[in-house]
Parts: sequence; structure tokens; C-alpha cells
Amino acid sequence: MTFFEEFKKRGYFHQCTNELRLQQKEKDQKIVAYLGFDCTAQSLHVGNLMQVMILRLLQQYGHKPIVLIGGATTKIGDPTGKEEARKYLSDEEIASNIGGIKSSLSKFIKFGDGPSDAIMVNNSDWLEKVGYIQFLREMGRMFSVNRMLTMDSVKSRLEREQSLTFLEFNYMLLQAYDFYHLNKEFRCDMQLGGSDQWGNIVTGVELIRKVSGNESFGLTTPLLTTSSGAKMGKSVSGAIWLNEEQLSSYDYYQFWRNTEDNDVSKFARLYCEFSDQELIEFDHMVKHNINEAKKTLAYVATKLCHGESKADKAQETAIRVFEKGEVGDDLPVITIDKERIKVGIPCYELFFESGLASSKGDSRRLIRGNGAKINDKQVQDENLIVDESFFDSGVIKLSSGKKKHVLVKV
Repeated sequence: MTFFEEFKKRGYFHQCTNELRLQQKEKDQKIVAYLGFDCTAQSLHVGNLMQVMILRLLQQYGHKPIVLIGGATTKIGDPTGKEEARKYLSDEEIASNIGGIKSSLSKFIKFGDGPSDAIMVNNSDWLEKVGYIQFLREMGRMFSVNRMLTMDSVKSRLEREQSLTFLEFNYMLLQAYDFYHLNKEFRCDMQLGGSDQWGNIVTGVELIRKVSGNESFGLTTPLLTTSSGAKMGKSVSGAIWLNEEQLSSYDYYQFWRNTEDNDVSKFARLYCEFSDQELIEFDHMVKHNINEAKKTLAYVATKLCHGESKADKAQETAIRVFEKGEVGDDLPVITIDKERIKVGIPCYELFFESGLASSKGDSRRLIRGNGAKINDKQVQDENLIVDESFFDSGVIKLSSGKKKHVLVKV
């Protein structure tokens, strides 16, 4: 099987600029392909995971991945799917985020100097050296404003009569130039991205053809939502980060463990690298024991991201907490100053500070709805004071419903 064939088989495929020619090229030579990430956060999240898995698949088939970090384009902001302009980030914040993103990617792909080792490049290295007049003279004439206005990322903003700055309008040009630069300097054949990037990717393919006459390709994935329509990679409490500094391996495991029933088989194909025989067995498990299938999905996904020992520990904690009713030592932990405990803390404040509620009002509603527990006992009074008498064992467990727990230590 080729990379492209497995790409389709797993469910990654959405569009390709020249599918038959790309398949032929892969048979004749190894592909160099790039995927870009703007550095807006210190970690990638599950919403980026399909793209990360594609880079991993590319490398497994002996092709070379290029990870492009948008040190320059982060300062502009891609208008695709956005309601408003991106907030300004300092150079220091961008540099910090780049380190975090490489940490996310290093869990899944190998960086190095080998033929199929991934390399990371920063478009700041070339875009910030290009003079404005030079860019207009050499590249500006290659782009049609008429064509750019038909691109979904631009068209949707204009149809909604939402402001689209000239800064954002230029993003498409710069992304196309990135592809041209990588094709010229690294012989990069292909750009990968989500289906919302199709217009930007095609613009790059056309720019390469017009300027150098070289052949290049664009390959996109479908935009993914859960069966209920939620955006992939988001939860009630926020993004599901890949780096443990932003999200514990236990919480990562729990995200996958709580997958909606209709998504379990699909996510197994997208994120778990099962063999054909393993998928047959897994699908049988989905039909006959959905909870065991979810545990398997959660374990394998966590193992890929955080390693076997962290996956083992997350699974053991989940079993102790949910099946045996014990306090798991891998649960999220917050610490409270002993002087505050001596005075006592209203329980609604404690649930808010633990992250189990988004606000103090939300915390009160949780308690009124009988969803709040302390040490597995339902909290009846939203003004209950939590003091030293609660901490006989040195720790208490706060719970929101059946699935979210936090340990509180003094």
C-alpha cells in the first residue's frame, strides 16, 4: 500500500489538486510535503491531531515531512473561519509557542537529518527579509484580486459584512509564497491542510506553476466535528492539549474515554493506527461492548501521545475512580493554603477554583442541580463551608457529575 492509498483508507482524504498524477509521482519517487502551523498557543491540541497523524503516516512511508512554523504569518492571522482579527502576540510569546509546538510534534514524528526525518522551518526567516516593493513587483502580478475575492475564507467574511483588514487579506499571498519558497529551496512537492485551506493551497500551486513552471500538489482533509456537531478537540473546560504541561495524561485519556458512541469506530481509524485485523476486532467490540471499545480507544490514543507508562497510569486511575470508587493519585490536583482552610472556604468557591465550574455562579448552579460531590457525598448546601474537619486524610475529592474529579490538598 502507498501513503496515498492508506491516507484514503483511514478517512483523511477530502480533495487533491491532481490525484492521478500525485499517485504516479509517489510510485516514482519519495515525496517532500509540508504542513503549516501558526504559533498561537504553547501546544497543539486534538483539533490538530489529524494533521499530525498525517505527518506521521507520511514519515512511516519514507517520505519527508516539513513542518512550517508561521513565525511571520502568526503576526497577521489567517482569516479562514474567523469572525474577527487575531490578537497581537509579541516576538517573545511567538518564540515560546514555537518551542511548545515542536514538543507536541516530537511525540509523533522524528526530527533529524535523515532522508525521511522531519525538519522544522520558520517562515519568519524569509518573509521578514522580503521588501514590500520587491514582493509587489515580483509576486503581486501573479495574483488576481478577482480570484481571491471568490475564495471561501474571504467571501464568507464579506458576505457577513464583517471587517476584513488588508493585513488579513494578504495572508493568502504569504501562504502561497511560503509554498513557492519551500518548493524552490527544499524541493517540496506538496502542501497538506484542512479543507478550509483549499483556496490558500491552490493559490500556492498556481504561484509555483507561474513563477517556476514546477509541478506541485495540494492535499486536504475533511473538517472534523463530533457526531453531536461539536468542534473536534474542544471540551466543556476548553481545548484538549497534546502537551502535558497544558493537560494531564489522565484528562487526555478521559477525553477519549468520553467519546460519543457514533464516533468510536471513526476515531479508531483516524487516531489509533490499528491493523486491518485489529479494526475488525475493534468494530466487533464497538457493537457488543461499547464501553470496552471506548477504554481501548482512550488507552491507545493516550499511549501514542504520552507513552505507555502514562497511558497505563491514566487507565489504572480511571478504573480506581470509576469502577472501584477509590481516590486516584493521577487525578488533577489543586493546593489550598492552610490558613484559608483554618478560616474555611465556601464550597462554591472551591468548585470554581478547582476548575470544575466556569464561574462562581456556575458553581452554585452545579450544587443546586445535585451535581456536586465532596468525597463522593452530594453537596446539599451551596454555602457549605469547607474547613479543616474535611481533611482528616489530608486530601479531599471534589466531583462534578460522574466523570470529572479534582483532588484538593492543603
